[in-house]
Amino acid sequence: MSETTDKEKKPPLNGRRALPSNNSNDEENEVPEMEAFGLIPRGFNPKDYLRVVDIHMFKEPHEINKQQHHTDKYYNPKLIVRRGQSFQIQVDFNRPYNPERDQFWLEYLIGRYPQQNKGTYIPILVRDVLKPGEWGAKITHKENNSIRLSIMSSATCIIGKFRLYVAVLTPFGILRTHRNAATDTYILFNPWCQQDAVYLDDEKEREEYVLNDVGIVFHGNINDIKLRSWSYGQFEENILDACLFLMDKAELELSGRGNPIKICRVASAVINSRDDNGVIAGSWDNTYTNGVPPSAWTGSVDILLEYYSSKQPVRYGQCWVFAGVFNTFLRCLGIPARLITNYSSAHDNNANLQLDFFLDDEGKVDTTTTKDSVWNYHCWNEAWMTRPDLPVGFGGWQVVDGTPQETSDGMYRCGPASVQAIKHGHVCFQFDAPFVYAEVNSDIVYLRRAKNGTQVIENIDTTHVGQLIVTKEVGRDGMMEITEEYKFQEGSEEERLALETAVMYGVKKQTIQDTSYQPQTDVDMEFQVQKAVLGSDFKVTITFRNKSRNTYTATTYLSGNIVFYTGVIKNEFKKHSFSAKLEPYSSNAFDVVIKSSEYMSDLLDQASFHFFVTARINETGKILATQKATVLEIPALRIKTQGAMVAGKEMSVTVEFTNPLKQTLENVTLRLEGPGVLRTMKKEFRQIPMNSTLIWEIKCIPNRPGLRKLIASLNCDALRHVYGELNVQIQKP
Repeated sequence: MSETTDKEKKPPLNGRRALPSNNSNDEENEVPEMEAFGLIPRGFNPKDYLRVVDIHMFKEPHEINKQQHHTDKYYNPKLIVRRGQSFQIQVDFNRPYNPERDQFWLEYLIGRYPQQNKGTYIPILVRDVLKPGEWGAKITHKENNSIRLSIMSSATCIIGKFRLYVAVLTPFGILRTHRNAATDTYILFNPWCQQDAVYLDDEKEREEYVLNDVGIVFHGNINDIKLRSWSYGQFEENILDACLFLMDKAELELSGRGNPIKICRVASAVINSRDDNGVIAGSWDNTYTNGVPPSAWTGSVDILLEYYSSKQPVRYGQCWVFAGVFNTFLRCLGIPARLITNYSSAHDNNANLQLDFFLDDEGKVDTTTTKDSVWNYHCWNEAWMTRPDLPVGFGGWQVVDGTPQETSDGMYRCGPASVQAIKHGHVCFQFDAPFVYAEVNSDIVYLRRAKNGTQVIENIDTTHVGQLIVTKEVGRDGMMEITEEYKFQEGSEEERLALETAVMYGVKKQTIQDTSYQPQTDVDMEFQVQKAVLGSDFKVTITFRNKSRNTYTATTYLSGNIVFYTGVIKNEFKKHSFSAKLEPYSSNAFDVVIKSSEYMSDLLDQASFHFFVTARINETGKILATQKATVLEIPALRIKTQGAMVAGKEMSVTVEFTNPLKQTLENVTLRLEGPGVLRTMKKEFRQIPMNSTLIWEIKCIPNRPGLRKLIASLNCDALRHVYGELNVQIQKP
């Protein structure tokens, strides 16, 4: 009976491999404290031999290891070092160490089935000299019964939490230290080490892309850029363990965890909950039952900790939430990363570099047949690494995207795709470059079905998509434009060449016969939307410029739609048509007024509108078409502090908000967080009457000195995306 229970405990083997897969950093194996070479003679006493009494890891934030390895900010009591760089430990023996007759070595183990050839079992002998970027140890100091060791880890070493043993050789067997969790050592990527695949040579960039624990998310739209802060919190308590758990969840073999390409690829799948029960469940339909609305989150910490404890997807996220959490994961493990916003981002359902908008006979967009959409903006991440799997020149920034849009190799994931390859049209190089290329380069084509069923092209807009690509500035909170990293100047010879290259490598692009498409070139039409605060009236001004000697009349149609930020239409709230007379060689402007009563009842959480304007020139039958997204101004939260701000001393923070709407706000939730100052606080308010002001005061004790950021959000059904932030300088005690 006992035999069968023993067998059941063993993991099931399969016929292909002698050992089960080793893909959990959490699991351990039993390591014998006495490994005998044969029969042990009766008089053997282990105490006669060299014995380890204690091991000092120098793991406090102010001590040498964490200082030299830039890991002093991690709120974690264990030793955390970066690979390819030496660190110090001290071993105390029961008597002075004598190299003539004593032999000992160190063993680092990770996972349940450690194997030397897989890099999961690492024995380290003491040598006279350390080779850079290779495992080794040397004695730097001897005093009484103690020795100080300098240990070098490999620059390609697995990223994760290793167990440490010290082994001593005796004539009859190997004596080991017992399992001691206090000596566990985390090893991370090292952007400061030239041999590491993630090496970044600029110190200011390393401080921003690895060590900065707050960032900026740019949102809104191309005509009205908005920004908000996001707390990455990669150094907060338990976040490092939560990030290592994500690799376990994705079942990434431990032996593959030294490779940033593999880590990014599996992480882009596990960040979203589609097909693998990953971290965040997306919701784009404006209903967020049993969850937190995406706009309410102020940072990644709550999301990662909830997932780490519940192991169930956290509800809900949209693109900037996926990107914010992904950025935390990458920076926490030591991969330089930044959050990117692409304004007017194409979501092209059939990747033909063409977004098809179908018009009906009146020139209105037909929402039933139009399947493609332009997102006002879309956020993804870039991670910095070499790409030894690609030809030279495609390393550096790589696009990775955790938002589930399309499947890649059967799972919802995207990247890493080389930014350089996307710019030059070399979309044949893995992973998912054609999809990203389409997001920043698609054309918008307006088509009309003629009476005989054929599709007539009425208008083509080659410049609308991917107009602006931005990220946060290094060392400051401003915006840095990086559009030219992704594409050449519109209309330049290089841009044409990149497009031809992309088409050659299999990006589908339909060629448009010149005969079928002859646009009206002697009349220009554009429109402007007046900036407006949520709840007020505003106007749309449509301007025609007739550059010919002919007089034209234009039947003009304006359609105002309330849209999700993904460009998907919820409903049309404004229809307006008029006839415009266009005199030769002149400009004419026409105003259309939009009243707040027309849009307030149906507004969605990003207060986004999308206007289509189409005009038919009656004399020629040609159609002019253009579209634009616009976002209303949303009032901000005000944050204030009182009294001295000193680490370890209580301080007071106040959040204020005035309701600007002509209605009472109900079931309002406020959130406030600031890494190093306070953990996330939440407060619910039943209602805020119109024009009244809410005041919330809290006390907190900051634990980290330096320049920190407080970030707040307000959320209720009638009003979302209300943010506030404040920089605070916390003094040393």
